[in-house]
Amino acid sequence: MGAERVAAEVDPVARVLPMLPLAHLDREFDYLVPRELEADAQPGVRVRIRFAGRLVDGFIVSREATSDHQGKFGWLERVISAERVLTDEIAQLVDRVAERYAGTRADVLRLAVPPRHAKVEGEAWEPSGDIAAPTLDERGWHLYHYGDAFVTAVRELRAPRAVWQALPGEDWPLRLAELAGSVASAGKSAVIVVPDQRDLDRVLAACEKVSGPEAVVGLSAGLGPAMRYRRWLAALRGSARIVVGTRSSVFAPTPDTGLVVVWDDGDDNLSEPRSPYPHARESAVLRAHVAGCAVVIGGFSRTAESQVLVDSGWAHDLVAARDVVRHCSPKITALADSDHALARDPGARAARLPAIAFAAARRALADGRGVLVQVPRRGYVPTLACGKCRAPARCRRCNGPLALPSAAGPDGAGIPECRWCGVADAAYRCHACGAKALRAVVVGAGRTAEELGRAFPGVKVVLSGGGDVVKEVAQGPALVVSTVGAEPVMTGGYGAALLLDGWALLGRADLRAEEETLRRWMSAAALVIPLSDGGEVVVVADSGIPTVQALVRWDPVGHARSQFDERDEVGFPPAVHLAAIDGGSAAIAELVASADLPASAVLLGPVELPAGERLPYSGEDEAGVAPERLLIRVPRKDGRALADSLAHARAARSARKSSGPVRIQIDPRRIG
Repeated sequence: MGAERVAAEVDPVARVLPMLPLAHLDREFDYLVPRELEADAQPGVRVRIRFAGRLVDGFIVSREATSDHQGKFGWLERVISAERVLTDEIAQLVDRVAERYAGTRADVLRLAVPPRHAKVEGEAWEPSGDIAAPTLDERGWHLYHYGDAFVTAVRELRAPRAVWQALPGEDWPLRLAELAGSVASAGKSAVIVVPDQRDLDRVLAACEKVSGPEAVVGLSAGLGPAMRYRRWLAALRGSARIVVGTRSSVFAPTPDTGLVVVWDDGDDNLSEPRSPYPHARESAVLRAHVAGCAVVIGGFSRTAESQVLVDSGWAHDLVAARDVVRHCSPKITALADSDHALARDPGARAARLPAIAFAAARRALADGRGVLVQVPRRGYVPTLACGKCRAPARCRRCNGPLALPSAAGPDGAGIPECRWCGVADAAYRCHACGAKALRAVVVGAGRTAEELGRAFPGVKVVLSGGGDVVKEVAQGPALVVSTVGAEPVMTGGYGAALLLDGWALLGRADLRAEEETLRRWMSAAALVIPLSDGGEVVVVADSGIPTVQALVRWDPVGHARSQFDERDEVGFPPAVHLAAIDGGSAAIAELVASADLPASAVLLGPVELPAGERLPYSGEDEAGVAPERLLIRVPRKDGRALADSLAHARAARSARKSSGPVRIQIDPRRIG
């Protein structure tokens, strides 16, 4: 039977996107639909097709009455499930994300659509009922400039776009739950994306309180396959109108999306570590374009990327007046912020815990409130250096960093061990000067908790960090020692916060070191009660540093603008678009040679792959090949052209079956 005759009998053909890793096969292929599959083979369903002699999975993108294909047609082997898991909105979003990040749609679909669980798919489900409009806290949004008008626009589904600067002490989960409930009560859906499980639990509880548990689902990577797919289907079928989840939840298949929220967009957890490496903030912006919905990007601090959205006019600035900020903020003190303070404590600049920090802690504990102590790293003494010349202490066997084991005694005595190979070095000598003495470069959370416990006898000490993160602590006099990002919430707020070893955060060799430091400090300071109630924050860093001054003034907007100006001057994102190409030198050269780069493109490198970056290939695949990194920089207006040229060049290499893998990242979080 000829292809023409078959097409006439079956009528439409199915255009299928195969789930293949090859870039040159990132397109639809036409397949004929057998009569027995006619009813189920609809756009958005999963199917099995025969491609190049083997069975592969795919998604039906559309059904067409005719086809431009002139050769022999293949048949759909079977419909895996009649569930239309790829909605029109998500299909368009997948296209936009793949274009933005020079990736393939198959890679984005693996992030957007979870694996099928047949038993869960067959379970009965109830359609969503009516959701009552939430009762908004009148004082909540009224504190912000145009906050009332913004909430009204969200309620009326007028798709406003805003970058929200949350006040210190703000009950931000409740504010977001109110917005989501307003959208859900109007018959639309809302998606709230947060960085981690702790934030997810807080927002989920707030949304359940405002809109009811039946209207909300939480999505995260920690769920089992069955539970995750069950909740994902609840979002797809509309039985849950509000979705709260981590980064991949930005692709949640909610019907009639009315609101997308991204909280704390500066967190690394919102950057996808798998190809094509999209960021949840950028995906949310693209979804707002596709769905025509409202979007809110919020946080206590602000990234330069979010500030670009405001300065360009794409989003409104949702901030509070300065007098309101001062009323809600705790008292923030930096080291030697006056000549008088320096005269009273001349050793403050050198001390790890100066007198002002001890005094603030004593006052908070005397008032029956807790004290939050933030340290950059977990462990006991994570990093050691020569006690004489300050050269880093390295292992004589593998040149790895030496550290004291956590079992070291109260005086810090112990045999240093290598953090790479684990070999102890009882007879350490400095490779630079020969001295035997060691000193701590960065003291970890464990040692800090031990020292504070001795300084404040009888006071409860709580340690949060690493694999033992505490979500919440009860109100009362306690010392809570936490690594950055693991700070527990205290009921009623902390009385004081001590931000230690600020130089360790600010001194990192990273483009975002200052932005990340301010974000970490503000997240901790926001947990402290206002100055009117006695709240204090002491940051152990030089008061002359601009980032410290931004914290003291509580001015994340000004800091974000200054960060953008600095990056604009030297040509780094978000002032420009940047592509990082990793791989062997021959593979990089071949890719660039075949790419039709914009005339404005500037090539930087190649150089050795930055330390700490994952290899673009496995060790067995490219044994003996030294990985390199090439940066390609273009103005913001040529970002789409850069991504298109690199995507086409990668497809050409794939079609030629060129050897040597290449990794392409557009605007990576870490440049090197």
